[in-house]
Amino acid sequence: MPTVLVVEDEQMLAKIIGIKLQSEGYTVLHAYDGQEAYEILAGTEKPDIVLLDVLLPKMSGFEVLEKLHADHAEIPKVVVFSNFAQKADVDKAYELGAVDYIVKAAFSPAEIIAKVEQYTKVVEEAAGTDEGEADASRKVV
Repeated sequence: MPTVLVVEDEQMLAKIIGIKLQSEGYTVLHAYDGQEAYEILAGTEKPDIVLLDVLLPKMSGFEVLEKLHADHAEIPKVVVFSNFAQKADVDKAYELGAVDYIVKAAFSPAEIIAKVEQYTKVVEEAAGTDEGEADASRKVV
């Protein structure tokens, strides 16, 4: 099963999402601040998909993505999940390569898991193509 990096500083929410993902067979990694997320994503063993909060200690989710781009690092599929729903934040997430943007307050953990499943299927399908990238719809949910 694919590996999911859950980047969330609210440890209770991170645990709930992690437990749900593990019960579905996913391998789960956790990062509780932006610096920790950056170090994992800049490493050689990358997750297949990242659930990335925006407001994090040490470095925001956006700063993590900006730094990875500056390093020309390979970035896995990223689903930004945040309590911010402003258009500027959503636009910035997509500009930085996110495949989706979830407003946390509008989603249950089960619905977040469904999003992960949706994009891990995209990752698995893309791995079998020359393009390596699947066209995913970009919307705020």
